[in-house]
Amino acid sequence: MKSKKRIATSDGTSDWGSPFAMLKNPNLPSAPASPATTQSDETVSPAAKKNRGRVDILRQTAHRGGKVVTVVTNFTGVSEAEQKQFGKAMQKACGAGGTTKDGRIEIQGDHRETVARILTGAGFRPVFAGG
Repeated sequence: MKSKKRIATSDGTSDWGSPFAMLKNPNLPSAPASPATTQSDETVSPAAKKNRGRVDILRQTAHRGGKVVTVVTNFTGVSEAEQKQFGKAMQKACGAGGTTKDGRIEIQGDHRETVARILTGAGFRPVFAGG
């Protein structure tokens, strides 16, 4: 039978030492300078400045077996490829599945706040419509 090597936990001495022992060293480098929290007009992307129009965010359960789905509709002047890109970004941010079809984006689950945040960052004006 093979014997296992055990590390004693009762006393403070051990072969591997403390993982936090280096933090007591006074010669550690200082923390990096934090970036400015305010953004000037030059750092905001051009897409965020431009008003790209209103989009409706709906919560639907009809014909889905009682499951909730977040639906984004009324994209105007947006290509289908860009809608698919937004759909993928929303799915990733929400950690849920979804699809893009018939000019609308469907995300599984109630993720209206997260979807609204993504659309606002892209220059859209999201509006919660319906129930």
